[in-house]
Amino acid sequence: MKKRTQQGFTLYELLITFLVVGVILTLGIPNMKAFTQNSRMTATANDLLSAFQAARSESARAKTNIGICASADPFGAPACDGTWDQGYIIYVENSDPPDLIVGNAANESVLRAHGPIAEGVQFNVENGATYFMYASTGLGRTVTGATALTRVIMCDSRGNVTAAGGNSAARLFVATPLGRATIVRETAQISASGLACP
Repeated sequence: MKKRTQQGFTLYELLITFLVVGVILTLGIPNMKAFTQNSRMTATANDLLSAFQAARSESARAKTNIGICASADPFGAPACDGTWDQGYIIYVENSDPPDLIVGNAANESVLRAHGPIAEGVQFNVENGATYFMYASTGLGRTVTGATALTRVIMCDSRGNVTAAGGNSAARLFVATPLGRATIVRETAQISASGLACP
């Protein structure tokens, strides 16, 4: 009789394999979820900050008013008629005095459009502001009858809690009247802002 070797796993090898896979999944899936949430929050905050920086540098370069405003349809028929979570546009503002009507003057045009914010991220905009305008000097400029954006808190399902790395899971966007924009990540400073997560 010929001896035949059996191929395959023993019961103990199979159980150990399942145990190792179970431990990896138990530890890895929650960390992957937090990683995804952090990535979405960072991308959303950076997109808004870079839009303001681009508008400011363009206003100083072109020596003209540059507006940034919330738009319900930034890629279709852009207008200052939406909320920040729907999207926003950067546009040349040549009306005198400045207004929030895109295309009100012959040489007004959209410079950049940004679509809706990432899924799972929510904005709470102070005073319901829908615009910010830069003068030709690169400083902030007001529009009569409208409230300029000053602060926005960005949150996801975690709220303003300390996340990995010691910073908040939420972000606070701040734009000063002089036109300087920044992102705040410290939990205590976000709490002190008076804005709450939606």
